Amino acid sequence: MSINSINTNSGAMIALQNLNNTSSDLRTVQQRISTGKKVGSAKDNGAIWAMSKTQSATAQSLNAVKDSLQRGQSTIDVALAAGDTITDLLGKMKEKALAASDTSLNSASFNALKSDFDSLRQQITKAAENSKFNGVSLVGASAKALVFLANADGAALTVNAQTLTVGGLGLSATPTFTSASSAKTMIATIDKAIGTATNKLAALGTSSVGLDTHLTFVGKLQDSLTAGVGNLVDADLAKESAKLQALQTKQQLGVQALSIANQSTQSLLSLFR
Repeated sequence: MSINSINTNSGAMIALQNLNNTSSDLRTVQQRISTGKKVGSAKDNGAIWAMSKTQSATAQSLNAVKDSLQRGQSTIDVALAAGDTITDLLGKMKEKALAASDTSLNSASFNALKSDFDSLRQQITKAAENSKFNGVSLVGASAKALVFLANADGAALTVNAQTLTVGGLGLSATPTFTSASSAKTMIATIDKAIGTATNKLAALGTSSVGLDTHLTFVGKLQDSLTAGVGNLVDADLAKESAKLQALQTKQQLGVQALSIANQSTQSLLSLFR
């Protein structure tokens, strides 16, 4: 049998404990709703928080990988644009050489064709040397293999240089012709140079596709990591909203229960009347 005492009110203490627990749960739910996270700091769940921070760092670092791959795409695009120009110039050079191989031409016409041929050759050099993105070229005389980031661990993707200078196309430093017969010989030389140029451009195209594919993969990987972190730390707002309503009702009932428990000692006064 419980003791009737004005010093110790067990009912009020129990009601107060329950009310404090409800208030604590209510603060937790309100924090989750306001932040949108069920794990907002290490004290909420140390293991999950640490895991989410690690995965978030990995996802964020992939931005650098995407930047590197996009820079690689741009570098290759510039090189391909130069390559298209160079193949067009080679086609025109072949046309000039073929025209110059006509033995019925007079000297003036021959010399005009030769001059055009030499001018086209010089344009090839200019196109190759000016094909730079961010100061880097894949087809110029100083071209070298470029290394781009592949993942968050620092692994790399390599794109090999494809030199499209006059020398890189297998032509002599100053390819030209001085007669109809040498012009005819030059046709085969230019054909070979065209074949070399198209093969090198095909290799660059393959590299570009590789970068595109890997960039798409990195984007999907980053999205998956971000979604995974969300699964670990994000709060279910629909669930938390329902819980908030329940806790608010429970808190009101707890206040009433505490009020009733506090009033119970008033009944002792009737014993002294």
